Amino acid sequence: DKHIQQIFPGSELARFVEQILKEQFTKEEEIFLHKGKNDLFLQAHGTALLGPDGSNVGVLVVLHDITRLKKLEEMRKDFVANVSHEIRTPITAIKGFIETLQDGALSHPQDAKRFLYIIERHTDRLNAIIDDLLTLSTVEKDQENNKILLDFSPIYESLLNSIETCSIKAKEKDIALVMHCDKNLKAMINGSLLEQAVSNLIINAIQYSSQGSKITLQARSSGDILIEVVDQGAGIAREHLPRLFERFYRSDKARSRTQGGTGLGLAIVKHIIEAHHGRVSVESTIGAGSIFTIHLPAANTIEKKS
Repeated sequence: DKHIQQIFPGSELARFVEQILKEQFTKEEEIFLHKGKNDLFLQAHGTALLGPDGSNVGVLVVLHDITRLKKLEEMRKDFVANVSHEIRTPITAIKGFIETLQDGALSHPQDAKRFLYIIERHTDRLNAIIDDLLTLSTVEKDQENNKILLDFSPIYESLLNSIETCSIKAKEKDIALVMHCDKNLKAMINGSLLEQAVSNLIINAIQYSSQGSKITLQARSSGDILIEVVDQGAGIAREHLPRLFERFYRSDKARSRTQGGTGLGLAIVKHIIEAHHGRVSVESTIGAGSIFTIHLPAANTIEKKS
């Protein structure tokens, strides 16, 4: 029993209704509403209601909530823009150095060797981006089609394999990798995918850790199974934390690209863990390091969901 201006004062919806009342015609429009903490996108269909004598008795408005579709559309646009930007950078560099070689640098062996090395490095980066995009696509597709098989088994071997996979990169920066995990600790897992997710977290920690520091991989049971990657790196500012697992989102763009990150590693982690019916979270303090935590549900919880 309230006037629409009392509920949404000065809003697009109030204007939409008033316009139909005034001009007495049928109208269709996308409307944006901000109410509290929520932003709503609505597809509005409105028409004037006329009485038997032709007088205007009101307006009928049908609203369809298209907020999720709008957000998905924005994500798609951002994704296309980010992919284009990430791929354009190495391609531009490769093309530039090839032209330099063609213009005479081939006759100078030292310069030619250096330019070829740069071309190789950018080619490797391009290949890494494509590999990560394919991995992300495969995980998403398999998750949607329920093709990711989970087995109640120990997580120790997957974690140990992750440590071994990342050991060479850790040695390059003299970083110690330490692991704490009960060999009998079990969860519903896909061993190879869990290994990939944990490896991505460790590689991420190595990239942002200083020379000679330590990274700890630890697992424990606390209702859920918690797998934590703890580093002593630079830390991440609070405003970046909610978006860290988005594709191509970087809290430190210059440093991430310099160290060869594709911007997809954490997004892959998120989708792999969601395929395990779990979630991943992060806590970080500037100057003190970060803790990335994988939360895997107890086996009986997954059985109830399925």
